[in-house]
Parts: sequence; C-alpha cells; structure tokens
Amino acid sequence: MIRDVLEASLRSALDSVGVQPPETIELERPARREHGDWSTNVALALAKAAGTNPRELATRLVAALEADPPRHVERVEVAGPGFVNFHLAPTWLHEVLTEVVTQGEEGYARHDFGNGERVQVEFVSANPTGPIHVGNGWFASYGDSLGRLLERCGYEVTREYYVNDTGGQIRRLGESVLARRAGRPLPEGGYPSGFVKGLASAYDGPEDVEQAGRWAAEHILRFIKVQLEAINIHFDEWFSQASIEESEAVEETIEELRKSGLVWEEDGAIWLDTGAHGDPRGKRVLRKSPEQGGDYTYLAGDIAYHRNKFLIRGFDRVINVWGADHQGQVASLKAGVAALGVDKDRLEVRIGQMVSLSSGRIGKRLGNAVDLDDLVEDVGPDVMRVLSLVASIDQAPTIDLEKVRADSKESPVYYVQYAHARIHSIGKRASELGVTRAPLDEVDLSPLTHERELEVLRTLSTLPEVVELACVERAPHKVTAWVRELADRFHSFYHDCRVLGDDVPPATTQARLWLVEATRVGLAIGLDLLGVAAPESM
Repeated sequence: MIRDVLEASLRSALDSVGVQPPETIELERPARREHGDWSTNVALALAKAAGTNPRELATRLVAALEADPPRHVERVEVAGPGFVNFHLAPTWLHEVLTEVVTQGEEGYARHDFGNGERVQVEFVSANPTGPIHVGNGWFASYGDSLGRLLERCGYEVTREYYVNDTGGQIRRLGESVLARRAGRPLPEGGYPSGFVKGLASAYDGPEDVEQAGRWAAEHILRFIKVQLEAINIHFDEWFSQASIEESEAVEETIEELRKSGLVWEEDGAIWLDTGAHGDPRGKRVLRKSPEQGGDYTYLAGDIAYHRNKFLIRGFDRVINVWGADHQGQVASLKAGVAALGVDKDRLEVRIGQMVSLSSGRIGKRLGNAVDLDDLVEDVGPDVMRVLSLVASIDQAPTIDLEKVRADSKESPVYYVQYAHARIHSIGKRASELGVTRAPLDEVDLSPLTHERELEVLRTLSTLPEVVELACVERAPHKVTAWVRELADRFHSFYHDCRVLGDDVPPATTQARLWLVEATRVGLAIGLDLLGVAAPESM
C-alpha cells in the first residue's frame, strides 16, 4: 500500500539526516487537493528532539526524499510550519484499482485485527408488548450494521435479542388484553394500540393476567421477527428474560457477588456496593425488603444476564445498544459486572437517542408509535435502513414522515443504488456492442488520468481506512457517508467520461471498464455493511 511505501521512505530519510525515526509515523490525506495526496507532520513531532526547528527539519527531509524518491511520487514539498506533502502520479491509484478488483468483495477492505474475538451485540430487545416502532428500527439498523463491521474486521459476532417476557410489562399487557376483550377501560399504564385490540379479539383463554400476557407476547414476538426480517435483520439468539428470572440464575449470581465482599443485607434487603467500581449512586438494591415485596430488582436480573454472557457463554466482549432512557443504568451494570471479576471495559453500552416524529415523541404507551412495517411499506427497507444510518446513533433524529415519503425516490439510498444499477447497464451495453473486458493483467491502466476517474479511485482507496475507523469507533454512519461519496464520484465520472463508443479509444474503454468494475466492488461492500441491497436495475 502507498502508505507503507511513503512510511518506509520517510524512515530512510530520517536515518539519512541523523534523526531517530519514531515508532509510528503519522500520514494523512490533506483536506485540500492542492496540498497533495498525502502529508506527514513527522518534522513537527521530531524537531525539538533533533535540536532544530520543524521547517528546517522538513526541508532536510524533502532533500533526502528528492535524492531517493519513493515509487509514484512526482514531487515533495514543505508546507506551513513544517508539514511534508507528497504529490503522487496517477499510477498509485492504478495500483488501488488492481487491489480492489483482485481482492474483490470478499477481500478488499477486510481486516483481521479482531483476531477472532467473540463479541455479542445485543440490540433492539424491545418489550414484546406491541410491534416494534420506527425508533426501535433505528437501533436495529445500527446494531446489525455494527455486527457486519465487526465481522469484516475479524471478530466472531453473535447478534442477540433479549426477550423481556416476564415482569410488570407482561402483566400490564395481559391486563390490557383482558380489558379489551371485556370492553372495559384500559388499566393505568396499559397498551392502547390497535394491535393489542386485535389480539384481544382472538384470545380465548382464561381470565388470567399472566397467561393472557404470555399468550399475547408470544404472538407479538412472532410479528416482531417478521418486521425485522423485512429489513434484512436476523438474530442468532432470542434470549428469554424468563429463563433468568424463573431459574436459580439470580440467586447464583448474588452468591457469586458475595465473594467480592461488596454485598450485604440491611433491613431485610440485599445491597450491592456499586460505588466500589465507579457507580456515582454508591449502592444499589438487588433484592427488596419483605415489606416491599421481597422481589429481585431489575438490576439483579440484568447482572445475572450478563454473568451468563461473560462467565457461562464466554463472550470476550459484549456490546449493548440501548435507548437514552436506560442511560442511568450503565454505571450500575458495569459495576455489577466488575464485582463478578469481569473487566468492566469488556462491556460496552452504546446509547441511542430517542427518535421523534415531527409531531412529537414516539412511544407505545403514548399511543402514537408508528410501526416499523408501516414505514417500510411506505418507503422500502433499503430507504429505511440508510435513513437510520445517515447520522451517529448519539444524535436525536426527528422524522418528518410526509417528507420521507415524498422524497423517497430522491433519497441517498436511491442515489447510491442507482450508481450500482448504472454499472450493470454499462456491462449490458458492452455485451450488446460485442465489447469484452480483457483480463486485468493484459490491460494498460495508464489512460486513467482524467480527474473524474482519479476521484473515483481516491475514494475507493479510502475504504479500508473507513471500515477500520467505523468499526473501532462503532460508527456505521461513516460507511453511509463513504458510499454516498463514491456514488457521487461515479455519477460525475459517468457524466464526463464515456466508457463505450466509436470516439473512445479501445485502450481507454478497457481501462474504464475495469474502473467501473472496481466501483461495483466498492459499492457492493459498502451497501452490504449497511444491510442494503445492491440492485442491478432500478
């Protein structure tokens, strides 16, 4: 890779001017094209230790680099207070093209720094008290795309949905079903959705809150699975909360916590010193006193669930994707995990902000939740997924449904998918004209010098970095930005650079056909990471 070539040359140049090279040499792409293709601040970083000023050291480095220029480098210059800028010949981008099409969809922009680490990503986990709404769908897209990024970077990923099939919400669901069936007013905190009303008309079981709630939850969960599959999301595990709370898992977990010396009883309640591991609340109840019902708290069950993740199933890392309303639980859960002897940094919690409609917040109990399948039916699964991955998860989006519907054909995903479809139209046209793409090793790529061609290749060259950064920062939206940029660069190329025609030299046609293929590979990788289809026609 060109970065390695430039770094090796910089190390050699530093040696030649008598300066000890650092362990890492920073190389980055300048924001402005006139500043070159690559730039380094190594002179700024080492000038003091070398006993000179940065610009003087940069000047000496440039002289050394000019005496023994790296491959592809046309010129090197000193910029600003001491940056060294490299201006490269197009040949470095021709090597990028070769790398993209040789490695293909499976190999290009694939990393192995995950080293097979077993990562569980738990996301959505919405209570099965009604169909999942648009806000849940936003988190679903994020969790699934994060899993795809982790897999591409060498992690072994398990996607899990924690089914809250017990407790107060299930009792309220049962009360709501029974009330609807009997024509009574809903109980306080009940579920007013039409979906629950429909279930009530089908329920023919006994007047038992628990049984009615479990029956309804099972039916709702089946529908949730259909909703998620419609947007190309599939879970490896649907883990039952009841399996934790109705077994001895919570009691066993508390016994494990006692070994830490951080558990005590007070006034009949069982407490955990979470402050010992950084929780600002200081202490939390694991089991309420007999006067308060003697029930285990949600935190106790959650710690037991995470004990199952780390100590029983043996995940190396756990990433939970939660809504903003769970922010206050993060420190306590991390403290509980640490008290079990698990490094709390192995637990990551990504907090997504609440999604709002232009008319107000979404909520099942507010009665204004827009079901995910309704939005998908309106705009399609691909538009929904890209819309949900345009911005960082920590931003609070407001969705104007009328605007989404009206603009669906002009949406970012349409623009990107249209680029992919255009690529296939070029291939089809080439077949009609009897033009066959020659093997890559027989094609001269030197005709690719037009700025539109080079812009496409520059964007393709950044994909490995984008994938790595998006994975490390848990930021799939960076991939969304990248595919939009590549599509924009390709549409500009398509407009300004003819691929086929009597007025196009055959050598140029062959080189551009391979440029088109490299673009297809890049778009296919990016769209797959977003969970979006790469269509051959629109």
